[in-house]
Amino acid sequence: MKATHIGPILTTAVVLLLPGALPAQIPSIDGQPIQQQDQQQQRRQQQQPGVNQSARNNNMQDSAPNSGVSGQMMKDKIFLRKAAQGGLAEVQLGQLASNKASSQEVKDFGAKMVKDHTDLNDQMKPVAESMGVMLPKKLSASDQAEFDKLNGLSGTDFDNEYLAYMVKDHHDDLREFRTEAAATSDPTLKDAVEKGARVIREHMIMVDGLARSRGLAVPTRGPRPTAPAAQ
Repeated sequence: MKATHIGPILTTAVVLLLPGALPAQIPSIDGQPIQQQDQQQQRRQQQQPGVNQSARNNNMQDSAPNSGVSGQMMKDKIFLRKAAQGGLAEVQLGQLASNKASSQEVKDFGAKMVKDHTDLNDQMKPVAESMGVMLPKKLSASDQAEFDKLNGLSGTDFDNEYLAYMVKDHHDDLREFRTEAAATSDPTLKDAVEKGARVIREHMIMVDGLARSRGLAVPTRGPRPTAPAAQ
């Protein structure tokens, strides 16, 4: 091979190896250099977290009202379960009073508790079931303790203990029913709770009178709860 042929070959090789050589021949896609496309892709990826965060913020804003609804629905379910458990106690304690009380008035009041709260429980049951609430089948620990205490008493001691418990129970129940009626947005539940509140108020007036006639303490009645302010 002649030396004159080696020179051009070496020159071409050196040019190809030099950085930045022959810029016009950089590989491209759709007429755009690959390096430039890679830089644009990196910029888009860097911007993507901001886009995702914005989307998350929008989702949080959209779901904010639903969170309030879900919160109230949970309160509705808690109320229904507690009301059912309280109704169960009224029935069982009423049965005990109708059998053990020494006063006919207390016996009659106990019998009325059995009838009215059985009816009230039956009215609330389909509402609770429609909302997926599992209704209790036994007394709460505090109601069971009161039942056991009453079961060990007799005569005037039984009458006074039963009436004192009924006074406290009905004042507490009426407050809770009125609070729920003012807060819930479910029309079916609201109607059932308002009807229940009227029954409980009637009982409260009756038992307050029985307690006063025996010199037992009766709490003062507080103001009616108002509906919570709109968010």
